[in-house]
Amino acid sequence: MIEQQPQHDGVDRITSQWAAVRPDLDTSPMAVIGRLSRASRLLERGIKENLTAQGVEPWEFDVLATLLRSGAPHVLTAGELSAAAMVSSAALTNRIDHLVAKGLVDRAVDPGHRRRVLISLTATGLELTHRLVEHHLAGEERQLDGLTPEERDQLTVLLRRVLITLGDRADGPDQA
Repeated sequence: MIEQQPQHDGVDRITSQWAAVRPDLDTSPMAVIGRLSRASRLLERGIKENLTAQGVEPWEFDVLATLLRSGAPHVLTAGELSAAAMVSSAALTNRIDHLVAKGLVDRAVDPGHRRRVLISLTATGLELTHRLVEHHLAGEERQLDGLTPEERDQLTVLLRRVLITLGDRADGPDQA
């Protein structure tokens, strides 16, 4: 069970203001959604700062990590990568151009299907991505320092339930 914290956050201030102005309203949904929204922004900011300190933008990490987690030989079609990264093919083309110029990925025509483009990690990209994943996880660990392992497990279960309620499915497009 999560113990009550005597501290207050920004959402407490907002819900208190609503309680003063409209005591007839149940602001408990606002308390949950507001905290999820604020947590998302703060977590994303921390992730961006952590990756930027490593010389990589979050979108670069997303593409590289998607290729790495696809498994050896770390190759995806442009369409698969676009779907997994949830970006348009035009945006993906620009991102791939950038990563090719940095020597982190290769782009090649699929020999079995000439209309498909294959994107793969280079040896340099593979080595960098392995390091970045370790650094990324260490940063996420720091962001969750305030929770016990049991609280993390409980939060994981609750957030999964929220995501499923909102329509997120394991067989849908990647979102993380």
